[in-house]
Amino acid sequence: MKTGNEYRESLRKLNPVIYFMGRKIEDVVEDPATKPHVNAVAQVYDLAFDPAHEDLFITTSHLTNRKIHRFTHIHQSQDDLVNKVRCLRAAGQKTGTCFQRCAGWDALHSMYLMTYEIDKHYQTDYHKRFRKYLEYVQDEDLTVAAGVTDPKGDRSLAASKQADPDLYMRVIKRQDDGIVVRGAKAHQTGAVNAHEILVMPTAALKSGEEDYAVAFAIPIDSKGITQIFGRQTNDMRKEENSFDAGNTKFGVVGGESLIIFDDVFVPWERVFMLGECDMTGYGIEIFACTHRQNYGGCKTGVMDVLIGATSLLTTYQGTKKASHIREKIIEMVLLNETLYGSSLAGGLTSSPTESGAYVVNRLLANITKQNVTRNLYEICRLAHDIAGGILATLPSEKDLNDPRYGHLIEKYMKSVDHYPANDRMKILRLIEAMTGGTALVEAMHGAGSPQAQRVIMQRYAELDAKENLAKKILDIE
Repeated sequence: MKTGNEYRESLRKLNPVIYFMGRKIEDVVEDPATKPHVNAVAQVYDLAFDPAHEDLFITTSHLTNRKIHRFTHIHQSQDDLVNKVRCLRAAGQKTGTCFQRCAGWDALHSMYLMTYEIDKHYQTDYHKRFRKYLEYVQDEDLTVAAGVTDPKGDRSLAASKQADPDLYMRVIKRQDDGIVVRGAKAHQTGAVNAHEILVMPTAALKSGEEDYAVAFAIPIDSKGITQIFGRQTNDMRKEENSFDAGNTKFGVVGGESLIIFDDVFVPWERVFMLGECDMTGYGIEIFACTHRQNYGGCKTGVMDVLIGATSLLTTYQGTKKASHIREKIIEMVLLNETLYGSSLAGGLTSSPTESGAYVVNRLLANITKQNVTRNLYEICRLAHDIAGGILATLPSEKDLNDPRYGHLIEKYMKSVDHYPANDRMKILRLIEAMTGGTALVEAMHGAGSPQAQRVIMQRYAELDAKENLAKKILDIE
């Protein structure tokens, strides 16, 4: 397993093509735009070597019986899916942001299940190929980006009906030694600082769309891959190297990019699906449900930091003992722990598959994510309420440090006398960053839109069975 610094050094050996704000990023480890996101992933690597957390972050590979980082593990029990949530919360508490490895982790788990099912139906050898790839990922302790979301173009049209056929990832050529693909993947968390990208279809496909039913894995710096790093709230503040960026060490949320595949070659041993349209719906549902369970773990860890920062601010501002402030803090805790309980329950009621891997309770996973889209917004609203209007009008650190008038900011930004204004301002900036636009949009649409969750909730709600319960009590035939 890698340490955080070994992870950083492994990134320096790659040569990905990444652009941001009209310039090329030459070193993701040190570039101000990407450095915080690298630090967040490095922290997850280091947690495996922390005696207080190693039991959560280290597990045993079911393939090799060797010790591996949990973020490369395929869940083999209900305990695995419970420990996953505990692990995610711990990582969220340590970083206060998205730590990026979980989407790829869920893609690995989903591909394990999907290749097994495809082989069972079609007598292919995808699962054998994937197990070999998975062993490589585990032994090298690689960070894998999940390439799932296609741009999709006109949402009213299927993949094969788009005016531009490249708006969904597709195979454009089949060769003796592999395939050539073209298209893009959008909003991909952590891809700029990943080692590999694991691509899978974004939606269920129909007969006639075989070229779009493709899954594969390749190094992130493969020829023909270009990434455009997305803008985030307050992203230019990273360049200033000041506390105005909020979470200066680990960033606001996971670094997302648009990944363009311009006729990229994939060798056959890295191809895990090709043309099996009827299996795409199963694959994307497994990924979606597996990933949606996460949000009750990682987001509650991040919200622990936000709740702590908000509570700390009340000490600095002299409002900690006010009854209405205490009630709002407790309401934040209630909303957060509700998410955590739901996520844990999804693991506790998970079920085994023929492959040996476990599948999360799909209803509870989607309920967890649906509640994230509500509870997090309310937690952030309460943080805004408690912090006050200063959150939107705070002077900059540069002004605070100005020799001409900085002392006046120090004088008038202080609340409780023995707490420095500098520290109060740092806390406010952290709250601002954690509750701003990018973080909230990710909470809403990460792992799929709220409507997508409701579709799966309806599918697994067992309404007929619930109707029968009422019928039996009422003696209705």
